[in-house]
Amino acid sequence: MSKAIQNYMTICPHSIGLDQNVKVARDMMRKYAIRHLPVQSGGALIGVISDRDIQFATAWSKDQQREFDIEEVYTPEPYVVSPETPLDEVVTRMAAEHYGCALVAHDQKLVGIFTTTDACRVLGEELRS
Repeated sequence: MSKAIQNYMTICPHSIGLDQNVKVARDMMRKYAIRHLPVQSGGALIGVISDRDIQFATAWSKDQQREFDIEEVYTPEPYVVSPETPLDEVVTRMAAEHYGCALVAHDQKLVGIFTTTDACRVLGEELRS
């Protein structure tokens, strides 16, 4: 079996538009039991928002009722790899840079996501075999 990231990623992940607000992102994360949402604008992959980004923004807000826009909270310039990128390269970079996920894109189109949870799953499988 190939050790390319495409064999370990979550295919066709949910994403959110830059023009949405954090409440929509939070609701999506809860509904789908996920912690990262790729952010797109006009079909272009431009960033990622995590549950930690949302928690941080809301915790530091003086106005606890304020609803943030994705644009105010997301992380621009996410770690993006191609489907053929070797798994070891992705996990090594994620660990070195403390990234919570790698977005997988083909021809600049989002095709998958690989998170720290996925990395733990892969490690568990490897340790069992």
